[in-house]
Amino acid sequence: MYQPRTPNYRKSDPVMRWNLPDRIFFACGACHILAHAFIERFDATGELTPIWFHPKDNLPGNHIIVSGGDWVFDYHGYSNHKRFMDHCFRRARQRWPGWDADIIPLPRDVLISEPKSREFDGLWLREPQQFLHDALPRARRFLDRFSSPPRQPSQSAS
Repeated sequence: MYQPRTPNYRKSDPVMRWNLPDRIFFACGACHILAHAFIERFDATGELTPIWFHPKDNLPGNHIIVSGGDWVFDYHGYSNHKRFMDHCFRRARQRWPGWDADIIPLPRDVLISEPKSREFDGLWLREPQQFLHDALPRARRFLDRFSSPPRQPSQSAS
């Protein structure tokens, strides 16, 4: 959902994309790789869920985050689930009036499989090796900046 402000930015330029700062790189088309690395590192119980913002009416604004129940994780770090969703929808509607999205839970294996991602209408994810360099080690290093999740979903208050 992030809109790059890098002068002359072109998503089709793999060198330019790879050379973006990490946070922007994972905001601009590699959020699914970061979600996969996060789940790989922090989800021993299988309770975290990748969530896809699927914009309606062919508008831009696809994004993939990880939901841990009352919190979510993306390139910003941890956020309260409700506040994050409200913020994303409000900002997207400022940029694209009338913007709306379906919130779709995804199977984990979709995050790093182009063929499996294409089984979902409107979703087409690159595999980690389809970037200029393998994006998965970069995502794992980026995660070193963050602590463990606030709490596991099974520890959430009922």
